[in-house]
Amino acid sequence: MLLNFLDELRAAGIPASIKEHLLLLEALDKQVIEQTPEAFYYLSRATYVKDEGLLDRFDQVFSKVFKGVLTDYGQNPVDIPEDWLKAVAERYFSEEEMEKIKALGSWDEIMETLKKRIEEQEKRHQGGNKWIGTNGTSPFGHSGYNPEGVRIGGEGKHGRALKVWEQRDFKNLDNTKELGTRNIKVALRRLRRFAREGAAEELDLDATISGTARQGFLDIQMRAERRNAVKVLLFLDVGGSMDPFIKLVEELFSAATAEFKNLEFFYFHNCLYEGVWKNNARRRTERTDTWDILHKYGHDYKVIFVGDAAMSPYEISHPGGSVEHFNPEAGATWMQRVCNTYPATVWLNPTPERQWDYSQSNKLMRELVGGNMFPLTLEGLDGAMRELTRKKH
Repeated sequence: MLLNFLDELRAAGIPASIKEHLLLLEALDKQVIEQTPEAFYYLSRATYVKDEGLLDRFDQVFSKVFKGVLTDYGQNPVDIPEDWLKAVAERYFSEEEMEKIKALGSWDEIMETLKKRIEEQEKRHQGGNKWIGTNGTSPFGHSGYNPEGVRIGGEGKHGRALKVWEQRDFKNLDNTKELGTRNIKVALRRLRRFAREGAAEELDLDATISGTARQGFLDIQMRAERRNAVKVLLFLDVGGSMDPFIKLVEELFSAATAEFKNLEFFYFHNCLYEGVWKNNARRRTERTDTWDILHKYGHDYKVIFVGDAAMSPYEISHPGGSVEHFNPEAGATWMQRVCNTYPATVWLNPTPERQWDYSQSNKLMRELVGGNMFPLTLEGLDGAMRELTRKKH
């Protein structure tokens, strides 16, 4: 169990070492804490976490590994964290139960039914099959199961929601992240077109030698710095199903920031719509119109989307399909506009390529980018950079 805990911490990007693991075992052996889950939580956190920015990540791993395991230590009373008790009230469904539950039908039918439920419902419901509630088979609510429906609050359990109504807070990606970015930088360097731009601030040694020999006295010649002139628009999917890939995308973001001097980045969630943003903390108040981007940046820009393309197909195909707002135009419409404006467009997907065909939304997105979806691996990056280099504006 504790070795699994160490592996999970490392997988989450927390630099936990064997030395720290042995230190934790020694402390437990010498009984330096009370035998309660809470005391063990604080001891392990103090042992493994050296950066307060990793505390939230540690909590997620701790909850995942020890949920339902630490329950009793003998005669002494046990303090169990509140999160560990939530699962007691959660209803689990067998495969037979799930098969019996039928979907309402089309997107329009689901939204029309939800509208009626909101108008008719007068109180809280739990465990039912009709009203907006929890732990049931109704297509509206959370913590239950239905093949297609609208999740209202709560946490996603089965990934079947067509729309999610809740306020979400996303974090900005850290472009100073340097762990593991070296190989990514090497792959990105395939996308290069050098030019000398800016003020003449760099010594031109050959010209200085030639001028000095010709003039008979020291003739210092300067030139502009040689830079990668490629222009890149980077669109980053954040939140939801992209959370497990934060570390990988941060490494890509850091490498791209270092390699491309002419780089503009924007965030979006699941699918591109009429607005994007630069700061996730102010994404509801400080947005950039997608139309403005299409008019501001020239056709010579290379466009890179980064996302898992995992969403309800309605988020791509239908107006109002977004999980966060009512989008006047379908996401597919905006993706087509981007691809028409910028012929050099690719999509980088962090999920394993073998899983792509299991997702209808993934198939739709691949079609919209002309099949130019590549896995977020070194081989995939190499292929994407070759594709961007091949296409001319």
